[in-house]
Amino acid sequence: MRIPTATYRIQFHGGFQFKAAKQILSYLEELGITDVYASPIFKARQGSSHGYDVVDSNQLNPELGNSEDFESLTYEIKKRKMGWLQDIVPNHMAYDTQNLLLSDVLEHGPDSDYFDYFDIEWNHAYENLRGRVLAPLLGNFYGECLENGEIQLQYREKGLTINYYDLKLPVKIDSYGKFITHNLGHLGRELGRRHPDFIKLLGIIYLIKNTSSEVKGKARYDQIAFVKGLLWELYNQNPIVHEFIDENIKVFNGEKGNAESFNLLDDLLSDQFYRLSFWKVGAEEINYRRFFTVNELMSVKVEEIKVFHKNHALIFDMVDEGKFTGLRIDHIDGLYDPTEYLKRLREKIGETYLTVEKILEHEEDLPPYWPIEGTSGYEFLNYLNGVFCRRDREQQFSEIYQRFTRLTVPYEQLFLEKKGLIVEKNLAGDVDNLAQLLKNISGHSRQGNDFTRSGLEKALSAVLTVFPVYRTYINQDGLRESDRTYVKYAIARAKELVPRLLKELKFIETLLLLEEEETLTVEQKEERRHFVMKLQQLTGPLMAKGVEDTLLYVYYRLLSLNEVGGNPSQFGVSLADFHEFNKQQQIAWPHKMNATATHDTKRGEDVRARINVLSEIPEEWEQQVRLWRELNSSKKVNFVNRMVPDTNDEYFLYQTLLGSFPFEGIENTDYVGRLKDYAIKAVREAKVYTAWLRPDNDYETGFLTFIDSVLELSENNQFLKKFLPFWKKVADYGIFNSLSQTLLKITAPGVPDIYQGTEFWDLSHVDPDNRRPVDFDRRIEVLRSIKQQAKTDILQLVEDLMATREDARIKLFLTARVLEARKNYLEVFKSGDYQSLQVVGTFKDNAIAFARSFGDTTVIVIAPRFLTGVVKPEEMPIGKQVWKDTNLVLSEQMPSVWKDAITDQPVESNGTLAVGDALCYFPAALLIGQ
Repeated sequence: MRIPTATYRIQFHGGFQFKAAKQILSYLEELGITDVYASPIFKARQGSSHGYDVVDSNQLNPELGNSEDFESLTYEIKKRKMGWLQDIVPNHMAYDTQNLLLSDVLEHGPDSDYFDYFDIEWNHAYENLRGRVLAPLLGNFYGECLENGEIQLQYREKGLTINYYDLKLPVKIDSYGKFITHNLGHLGRELGRRHPDFIKLLGIIYLIKNTSSEVKGKARYDQIAFVKGLLWELYNQNPIVHEFIDENIKVFNGEKGNAESFNLLDDLLSDQFYRLSFWKVGAEEINYRRFFTVNELMSVKVEEIKVFHKNHALIFDMVDEGKFTGLRIDHIDGLYDPTEYLKRLREKIGETYLTVEKILEHEEDLPPYWPIEGTSGYEFLNYLNGVFCRRDREQQFSEIYQRFTRLTVPYEQLFLEKKGLIVEKNLAGDVDNLAQLLKNISGHSRQGNDFTRSGLEKALSAVLTVFPVYRTYINQDGLRESDRTYVKYAIARAKELVPRLLKELKFIETLLLLEEEETLTVEQKEERRHFVMKLQQLTGPLMAKGVEDTLLYVYYRLLSLNEVGGNPSQFGVSLADFHEFNKQQQIAWPHKMNATATHDTKRGEDVRARINVLSEIPEEWEQQVRLWRELNSSKKVNFVNRMVPDTNDEYFLYQTLLGSFPFEGIENTDYVGRLKDYAIKAVREAKVYTAWLRPDNDYETGFLTFIDSVLELSENNQFLKKFLPFWKKVADYGIFNSLSQTLLKITAPGVPDIYQGTEFWDLSHVDPDNRRPVDFDRRIEVLRSIKQQAKTDILQLVEDLMATREDARIKLFLTARVLEARKNYLEVFKSGDYQSLQVVGTFKDNAIAFARSFGDTTVIVIAPRFLTGVVKPEEMPIGKQVWKDTNLVLSEQMPSVWKDAITDQPVESNGTLAVGDALCYFPAALLIGQ
């Protein structure tokens, strides 16, 4: 198996194609990257900026270039002995007519070859969804869209379509008869009933009426194509038929202002295998599984073996040809049976590097029975981030937050409230479907026969709300002890929430724990197991929407902790826990990925590094933030007795400004516009005053006005005058956190992943801000310059980089130097053990140190932290005069002579190693001893 030494995530899209990637390969290789880590490159919806809205997984995305461009890129990668880690999306595809498989289902219904391809509940409890799939893709209520003439029937060579702006939905063949026979008598009189073309048209109608009932499979497809071809031929060859069809189109499309004129189109729409609706309907009534709450992404039944093979055909070809040397699985928790999926995948791809996007709660373990190399790195991100947060300042920060915002609701209560909100609003339709399934099951037993639909849904909602992890992995093989633990916890907590529904909860527990199955029929067992599997598919989206996309935009005690896979109620991570985590990872998952930024993270890695500095200086932070509130009080907007923004959003804004304010300032930049876009996304995700489902223009406009006023570049803006000195101080200390973070990521057990562009300062907001274009020309120029100067006078280079550290060259320098060492001593980093090192002396809590050994080589990593207590602002945390008597305690087996891989300088030890000696020239050290 090829294990990457270091990966580099590239976001492919129309503005960054295969050719562009080829042009930066030499740069990536020089940087120390061994594997390109690619966003989805398969055919996506036109104009997709991310590639996760796939319409055809067996075609390369033409917007990224042609097949020759791709072949040229992969050839160059192989030539350089680099690898390609491909992000794949087995869970869902775009709900779009560019998705030809879905279009086939929408046109042919149960006669489609792909009828079972998508996760659609065709036998839904609601009559208006039975035999049809909801299409919640309209921007307004169906009736209004119809009578405004926004929904239109169109006829082209491929047949009749229902058009709504860019959306084009097919029309089932049966409906052609209804369309053609409208006013057919008039055509007969005009053309003549014995005219060959009129007779031909009657023949077409006869074929249409007999297609559905008499013909199946390929013959049916051929007959429909034949019928459509005949009709198109008539349309083009006979002007009278042409005029007849065009007139029918006009009649069916109605006349705006005349509601009755739309009856024909309404009637035709009611016959289709889909039901067009207002997009908001999808939150409360839905009969297909979505990716989270995104109506435009429909889930695929990849658990079906034929779907699995079709969905992965091109992927498997790429693996067989050696073009893909690794796969990363997007949203593994969305799948019906992740364990079985991974087993099948492993059987097909053999010894190919395999990781999954999996969010683990703190101290939750990745299923050890999964045949993978590990996760894509969110748990590492949160452990690493947490170790730069002063845990002993938690109480102070809680009090500061409460005093500023007047909010006293504990995190645990917010957790339940926000997940409960998603259950009631955004995922109500999904919960409703699950409750209906539960009701059907309960009716099969005397114990559950009296349970009402309402009672079961309330009990089910309580279980979903309190569920402590993204999901369990119960399947046909049964359940494991970890699954049992989480289920038992959820039932116990649910009993506290709804104590009057104990019997319903006991029944749900019996189902989830697979109890009392020996008395059931095979069909009953299958139905119960299906309920368990569907519930597991729902707990993940609920956690993601309730916590990641709601709670993290409400609870703002310290923003750096509000991250994907994080728990902001846990104020940091102890050094002992960080070391223990790394030690266990080296044993269990030595080749998993280590990330500090991804396309999904809530803020840039260096934004977090800055905000963490606040945890060291709570008194100063409170003093500053209270002053800013006072200075900006007159800038708030008053809307009907409420001040905008509220204190919580204001607190969020000040932390965001400290974390993301650019080193070069904001004049003549797009910073304010980007910040305003982010602010709107944040307050909508919070769902307090405004939301995606119900935007409040007053609140949003007021917040934007406040931001403009706060950041106005004028002599009269007292806020900026007070803000900038404190920001400068925090940003400067944040630089050293960033450098330590970079060193630790590249040297800890696992494969370091660098998100595109983050070898410079990463001060971005959440997506789409973190997907902006990267200036690779500048990075190439800097890397070349740094490498040349390092050969002649590395200490002078280091001194220059320290003096100009705000320009980000120092981060690129450190990244390149440590990646070079990683390549040179690969076995140490790939297979070496992990030993935490004891730090003693004055600043024993201000340095993270560990050793890794393999064979005769040992490396020591030293990364400073909490530097506000070590050096004054503008001072460099280097040298013995700073670190005084701070030493590392080394074992007797360790070498006594070391070389720092960052500065190339020698360092000596004798049972202990002086931190000041190791950090003599640079504020981080990677010592190599042999």
